[in-house]
Amino acid sequence: MSAAVSTTDTRTAPKSPIAALLGKPEVGALIGAIAICVLFLSVAPAFRGLANVGTILYQASAIGIMSVPVALLMIGGEFDLSAGVAVTSSALAASMLAWEFNFNVWVGILLALAISLAVGFANGWLLHRTRLPSFLVTLGTYFVLQGANLAVPRLIDNNVTSPKIDDMAGFDSAHAVFASSHTFFKSDSFEGVTINVSVLFWVALTVVAAVVLTRTRAGNWIFASGGDAEAARASGVPVVRTKIGLFLFVGFCAWLLGMHTLLNFATVQSNQGVGNEFIYIIAAVVGGCLLTGGFGSVIGASIGALIYGMTNLGITYAGWNVDWLKTFLGIMLVLATLINMWVRRQAERR
Repeated sequence: MSAAVSTTDTRTAPKSPIAALLGKPEVGALIGAIAICVLFLSVAPAFRGLANVGTILYQASAIGIMSVPVALLMIGGEFDLSAGVAVTSSALAASMLAWEFNFNVWVGILLALAISLAVGFANGWLLHRTRLPSFLVTLGTYFVLQGANLAVPRLIDNNVTSPKIDDMAGFDSAHAVFASSHTFFKSDSFEGVTINVSVLFWVALTVVAAVVLTRTRAGNWIFASGGDAEAARASGVPVVRTKIGLFLFVGFCAWLLGMHTLLNFATVQSNQGVGNEFIYIIAAVVGGCLLTGGFGSVIGASIGALIYGMTNLGITYAGWNVDWLKTFLGIMLVLATLINMWVRRQAERR
């Protein structure tokens, strides 16, 4: 008797629930976030206070606002090493322009937006015209902006700190938009949870970017451009326009975080932001973004930023030496990359 031949094509068979779960880029980051939270809840009693939720979220938002666009850019197959100093450049531009020309603060803010978008467009345009790797293009931009951040304030005011603008017209309304805080659940026995508006910006950016990435044609273009740009171009995907748009989004978010930084303190240091670009990339990689492009999650990147916020505060509350923070970030980057690769392989096998 001959054995029956199966005609089922296993390639089109539905994935198991475990495979579907493992296939989500943010799963590893979520597990890591839970583990970090449990760790510091165990070793740092001060970490357990509900009032610290606002502090954790605030520190996470300072990274998350930029990790979202950086994650999108990485999914699209590119890097931006100028993202950290671009935040400071935007803040300095708004402050110096408003101060030197006695503008309303809002005029400086809008001019800074134009400058930030111009930097983002320049990165995308140079990438297209020169065919150089984005690593080199944005590394050049990094040094240009870092030099300008130091040289321009010294040239104008012989200082490395921008002048305080808290007494200028428009500052109060701008502060209310970009840097205000609100306290929730306050009572006689509880001091409440203070949430800065930057947390709302971070959440809004995450939601909008996640919807665009997973529910729109533009999201398909991003994945296709990062997976195989030539194949995407051959199938009609506007690869150049997509990548320039991603760099513009990085510029917009750098402006947003720069305005928060400036208006929260009324001044900004010229050397702020140096090295933050690597933290944004770490948050994206921890969140499931592959360094090779074509795969990742903005929700995962935001969870990666949350891990940074918890770790930064937890190390302090645990009484550990804060100098080990960067060592922890380096280890986390390597482990996250290895785990993401393993999880993806397991998901493909099931």
